Formats: sequence, C-alpha cells, structure tokens
Amino acid sequence: MHNYEIAEYFSLLSKLMDIHGENEFKIKSYSNAAYTLDKLTDPIVDMSPSELFAQRGIGEAIGQKILQLIENKELSLLITYIEKTPSGIIDLLKIKGLGPKKIRTIWKELEIESIGELLYACQENRLINYKGFGAKTQQNIQDSLEYFLQHQGSYLYQQVESLVTNLKEALQNNFPNELHEISGAYKRQMESLEFLEIVTTTNEKSLTNWLIEKEFTVLKNDEFISCKGIDNFEIRWWLATQETFYWTDFKLACSPEFLKKWVENPLFVKNFNFIYPQSIFDQLGIPFIPPAQREDPALIDLVKTKPLKATIEIKDIKGIIHSHSTWSDGVHTIEQMALAAIEKGYEYLVISDHSKSAFYANGLQVDRIKAQHKEIDALNKKLAPFIIFKSIESDILNDGSLDYPDEVLASFDIVIASIHSNLKMTEEKAMMRLLNAINNPYTSILGHLTSRLLLSRKGYPVNHEAIIEACANNDVVIELNAHPRRLDMDWRFIPAALKSDVLISINPDAHAVEGFEDCKYGVLVAQKAGLTSAQNLSSFSLEEMMEFVAFQQSKRN
Repeated sequence: MHNYEIAEYFSLLSKLMDIHGENEFKIKSYSNAAYTLDKLTDPIVDMSPSELFAQRGIGEAIGQKILQLIENKELSLLITYIEKTPSGIIDLLKIKGLGPKKIRTIWKELEIESIGELLYACQENRLINYKGFGAKTQQNIQDSLEYFLQHQGSYLYQQVESLVTNLKEALQNNFPNELHEISGAYKRQMESLEFLEIVTTTNEKSLTNWLIEKEFTVLKNDEFISCKGIDNFEIRWWLATQETFYWTDFKLACSPEFLKKWVENPLFVKNFNFIYPQSIFDQLGIPFIPPAQREDPALIDLVKTKPLKATIEIKDIKGIIHSHSTWSDGVHTIEQMALAAIEKGYEYLVISDHSKSAFYANGLQVDRIKAQHKEIDALNKKLAPFIIFKSIESDILNDGSLDYPDEVLASFDIVIASIHSNLKMTEEKAMMRLLNAINNPYTSILGHLTSRLLLSRKGYPVNHEAIIEACANNDVVIELNAHPRRLDMDWRFIPAALKSDVLISINPDAHAVEGFEDCKYGVLVAQKAGLTSAQNLSSFSLEEMMEFVAFQQSKRN
C-alpha cells in the first residue's frame, strides 16, 4: 500500500468519528496521523514496527492499527463506523464546503441522509435556520451539489491511464491476431471522460466470455457491448470487421461537430473501404489531422490551405517552471528537486514557493526569502551549468495587488501571480483582481487562470478575451497548470492566446519530484490546442530562459 492510501483510511476515520460526535482528542489524533502519513517520503510498508512507532504523530496505538491495515487490507475501527453510517452521509464528504460538523447537523437535525435530499432541502430554503448555515452558505452548498451531480461518473484522463495500459497488454496477450484500438474521448486526449471506448475485431462470443471470466458485468445493445468492473467504470466495446475497423475508430475519435462536417462533404462515400487510417483522409483529399485536434470542424477546411504545425511533445520541455520545496509546502528540498531535474535531463528549475499570504502552506515571510536565495546561490555554484531560478508564487490579494512590496518582488527572477483565496467571486470581482495583477510590472506568469479543480470545483468566471489582451499588452505569460486536476488555463482558449502572441507555459506545479511527470498531461491538452514548442515558455533552452528573465526584469524599470 502507498503512504497516501493508508493516510486516506485514517482521514476518513477521523471525519466519521467527528460526524458521530466522538471524543475530540481521538479525532484529532487520527487526523494528525493521516497528515503525517501523507507527508512521509519513506514507504511505510518498508518500516519495521519500531521505526513506524517512532514517527512523530503515530505512536504505538495508531502504529498497531497501521500494521493491521497493511496486513489485512482493512481497518476494523473504520469498518465499525462505516457500518453505522448511512452511505449517503459518507457521500456528503465528497461535497466541497461540507465538513463533518455541518454534515452532523444535516443528518441529526434535518434528518437528511443523501445528496438528493440535501439538494432538495437547499432548493426549499431549509438550511438557513440552522447554526452554522445562512443564505450564502446554503447557496454555496447547492452550487457544489449541482456541480457534483453533473459530473458524477466522470473520470480524469490520468485516472484511466493505468486501466488503458493493462487493457492493451491483456488484449495483445489474449487476442494477438485481432485489431484493437483505444478510441473515443481518451484517444482525443480529453481532460476527463465518462467511459472508455475500444474498437476490436474480436468476435462477440470470445470477447463476452473473456469479460465474464474477468468478472465484468456485461450488457449488450444494438451498438456496442458495455461492461463494468468493481469500480463501476464503463467500458464500451465496438465490434468491427477488418474492413470497418478504421472507420469505426475514426467516428469515435472525433467531436460530434467535427464528424458531422466530415460526412457532409460531397466527396465522402460511406462504403469506401478504409484499409488504413490515412485512407479516410485520402478520400477527401485532406491532410491527416491527429485525433487530439479533431474538435473544431473549421479545421477541416483550414488544413487544405494551411498545413498543421507540429505540436509540442513531452521531449520539448526543457525546464521545470513552478515547483515547490520544503521551504513552503513541498515534500523535497530545493537540492533534491534540482538533482531530480538534472537526472531527467532538464536544463533549469524554477522554484516558486508560496508567498506569505499562504499561511496554510508555510508561505515565505521576507526574512525567509533572503535565506532561501542564499541557499539557491550556493546550489547554483555547486550544480553549474544547471541553474535554479529564484521565483515565488505570489498571492493575488482581494484588490488585485501582490502580497509583497516592490522591493521584495524585485529580488525574484520570475514572479508567478495566482489566486488562492476568496474564490467565490463574480466575474467582475475576479476580473478586477486578475487584471490588476497582470498590469503589475513584476508579474511574469499568470498562474492557474480560473483556479478550477476538474470534476470538483468549477473555478471563478473570467472573460478570457480580456485576460488574453491584458497579458499581450503587459508581456505576461499564461500558465497551463499541468496538474491533472487543474489543466488550467482551459485548452479551448489557448488558440486565442496564440493569435495574440501570448506565450503559454506548461508548468507541473510540482510539490515533489514525482510531480515533474505531470508535464505530460499539460502537453496532451496543449496538443489539442495546436500549441508548438516555440509558443511554450518551458520549452525554452537555458540560454533563452535567461533572456526571458532579463526581459522580465527590464519591464520593472
């Protein structure tokens, strides 16, 4: 078991105990243990009992429960609380803005036991008379409930990756003489998907028997075979012949609008024998369009006269921009982050720890900034020619100002400006904060534009056109935060930024060395937008990055 998996058991235990009104000291001890377990870098499963018990915040009592969990894959005390808690109450823990104490009030005083009941209660204005609730809180809860229900059953691209890898291997091993293709939203590199689609030439009986053997629940309709495993995630199997295989895949790997325009072309013949992917394009005399870019139907006509440029690839990322260290809320030291970047072949690292307003993330006070810069100077001498750039993720305050005075901001090579607090805003308020930050001459990069969390938080409303124009006028780069739960800015607005010559920067927002790998998810959605390496800041070579830093510093004068 991974450390974070063990931590999740204890986190849930503390929350359920809180819902049941148990002893506050015990609740806090389990909550603290969950936090400690999540932050530990050494694998817990490799520790001896004495090493585990010696960890601060663990001790022998909790340590014994951890050992029980590792051995039996279950925690008996947690099972006890789960059994005496309605499943709908546990579901409420998934709703943003609902903590254990509010859930206890909802359950014990309003006698509500499901998400649907709670939404109805909000619509009936029933929460506002209870302690801890008011009209604003009730509306926020209603918004979160509606958003959750709209996205229930959706999965992040990242969450489906391991399943796809396993399926590819299993299909090759079990049906080696057949054609198989992962298609649909996954092939289009969408940031989230509701189900996985696979095209196969395997015959129906063999496929169905294999799925049942693997303990999938199988259903069949007129179009495809559907199956679900224990995780309840749906896989749709489209059966094809050798002659229909590539066309079936093409149909699934296009947006509905793209496909509609394609089949309306007078040259399109449905019965044409597409014997390989390119033959589909040859029929209409159109250059090949990668699945990731089969979104906007206008591209079909555009590529006839203007060939597509080669989009960015993961190998084009030359440096890691936007990363955190133990100076704020990161897991690894600056040196550890730098050595990992060197090992992976990167030319530079931009350390952007949290600023002083992010007290919850151990944000840097002014005196600590000076100490951090001293450490970076020493590491740059030690690790040359590799360079660590001095950066900060400066909070955008309520009035749009950054949370350091100019003389402090001037000490950084790069300033990433981001909103982290008071996210419930009108578009007018959000735009005021963002535009003021963009107009600040010390702002180099605008971080995670809407602060959305995919499938969890919608993000505040913004006028993308106005943001792009302001960034163009102030030579501010827009971040494509590559964390698979953010992918913000939304790729759908990147083409507009490129038309205005605004640079994008694919940044992992890494809080540990493992976070460097998230660059891949930024690249995947950037390809959908047609981003080239030349239009991406983190594809700059070290020499080009030094020129960028010099230019940013010249803006300040």
